[in-house]
Amino acid sequence: MVECSGQYGARHELMRFIDAGCPRLLLSHPGQGAADVDYTVVFGTNQQGLTGAEQLVSNASCTTNAVVPLLHDLHDRWGVEQVFLTTLHSVMNDQPLIDGYHHTDLRRTRSAMQSIVPVSTGLARGVERLLPALAGRVQAKAIRVPTLNVSAIDLMVLFETDTSAEQLNAGFKALSSQLPGLVDWSSHPHASIDFNHNPHSAIIDTSQTRLNGTRLANVFVWFDNEWGFANRLLDTLRYWATRL
Repeated sequence: MVECSGQYGARHELMRFIDAGCPRLLLSHPGQGAADVDYTVVFGTNQQGLTGAEQLVSNASCTTNAVVPLLHDLHDRWGVEQVFLTTLHSVMNDQPLIDGYHHTDLRRTRSAMQSIVPVSTGLARGVERLLPALAGRVQAKAIRVPTLNVSAIDLMVLFETDTSAEQLNAGFKALSSQLPGLVDWSSHPHASIDFNHNPHSAIIDTSQTRLNGTRLANVFVWFDNEWGFANRLLDTLRYWATRL
């Protein structure tokens, strides 16, 4: 079963599905924490760790799926010293269309379609769950923007070794060949709507790659936060089924 309501995150809540007779549950979110699920998958990075014995598996989040394969590759190539992630995310269903009510976040009481709204995010914890080598090195913030679909990540990385924009983009192109269907790149003058229904986890805009000096890089990544992530849920389901 694929659980996409987002209403259940703690292990004792998720186990209700198992106790009711569902043999395996795939979550469309990270859960409350790593201990609440048996395994967390970012397809293209660690799905090989599935054994088939798991009952509760998380497919992480759309943003985690977008950034983890890139950071994994960047760390292997140049060594990542520090990361700052800013997600520019389309509106979500916990925001009102007009100024209204939210039970925990005053900013989220504001109209989703009239404001750019900073919100909290667990992306840094999600990245560190999948890439423990980067524990303590990742910070993140999120901003909701008044578009209906397609989001982006503005990625700042401080590397341990020198590089250049040309070397970074060459690495991204190589990664897209290693992870076909998961990572892509483009240098065309795109806007977000161009990636509606794009099935990739991440599309790097190589025209936006910048360096300040030789180690501080800025990378811009597009992703369809709905369609792309739905494709990863299916990828994980198919792979998990082969392990049973």
